[in-house]
Amino acid sequence: MKDYLPIDDRQIARFMQLYARYRRLYTHPDQCEPMFIINSPLAAMPSMAERLADPLAMLKSELEAIRPHLAIEDDRLPTVRVSFGTAQVAAAFGCEMFFPPDSLPCAANHVVQRAEDIENLKLPSLDAGWYGKLWQWTDIWLANLPAGVHIQHPDIQSPFNSAHLVRGNDILMDFYDNPAAVDKLLDLVTDYMIAVTRKAKSQISSDKEWFFDWGCLWKGFARISNCSMHLISPDFYRKHVLPRDRRFLQAVGGGRVHYCGTQAQVIDEYFKLPGVSGLDLDWQLHDLFDIARRTPAQMALLVALNANDHKATLERLLAGDWPKKRNLIVQVGAASVDEARRLLQTLRASWQKHAG
Repeated sequence: MKDYLPIDDRQIARFMQLYARYRRLYTHPDQCEPMFIINSPLAAMPSMAERLADPLAMLKSELEAIRPHLAIEDDRLPTVRVSFGTAQVAAAFGCEMFFPPDSLPCAANHVVQRAEDIENLKLPSLDAGWYGKLWQWTDIWLANLPAGVHIQHPDIQSPFNSAHLVRGNDILMDFYDNPAAVDKLLDLVTDYMIAVTRKAKSQISSDKEWFFDWGCLWKGFARISNCSMHLISPDFYRKHVLPRDRRFLQAVGGGRVHYCGTQAQVIDEYFKLPGVSGLDLDWQLHDLFDIARRTPAQMALLVALNANDHKATLERLLAGDWPKKRNLIVQVGAASVDEARRLLQTLRASWQKHAG
């Protein structure tokens, strides 16, 4: 496996330059340049069932996702993730897993049926659910990684995302009927996330300042995904969830936020979180130029666009009309490696035209 994806010395030297450029997004936000990641179709991959059954089959699939970027020579870093889906924390608390035909596992049920039962919940062991398997697979990957490839943190979601999976939609009523139970569950999930993140970090890296995620380098320690946040009001977020997001980030050393929800007001609350280094949104729902104006200077924005859903925004960028904010990571899709090379060249030229 170590020779499955050869990365030569020239590519290694190129990656060293990319690491330095990624760090400048945070250390020199007014002097850096955007990073560009151009995704193209992948070769035939093993089925999801095959990947979930065999650690080396999953590793090969992750390495295949890197291969076209070596040919394109964009700014995607050589990183892989042991991917067991978004319900790993929920599974540790006892939720069963559902296996869609060709997708990652998700939660099949909600283990807490009554808010009163939250009082009896205990903190799971670090081997609960799928985590014992995750640690074993990570060790196997570490023994088989090609030179130059790094392992990303496992997906841990966020205090509210996982609490929502553990309790189900009834948690939305609990905010009104039993807010103390909501706080108890959020605290348990946060405690567990902190413990899991620290163990994962100790297994894959000794770097306490930077972490890999989604093929990029970020300042901090982990990502929290607040996908479910649009189900509650900004006031409930401030009162109940924000303190747990803050505690998690303070405990592990900062990180970034993923938010694909519709609620616009809550975005300003993410800007106030301690140690937040990056943010990505659903750019169909939020205006890039408005968000870029509002985002703190030291916070990078990941901007994932496609020609169908974000045509107007992508056309503005290609024409040289860019936000003033420089620390952007732009992800765009292409139909082939050749098209990806041309699109990368066009985007870089467009940025240079804008920057002068």
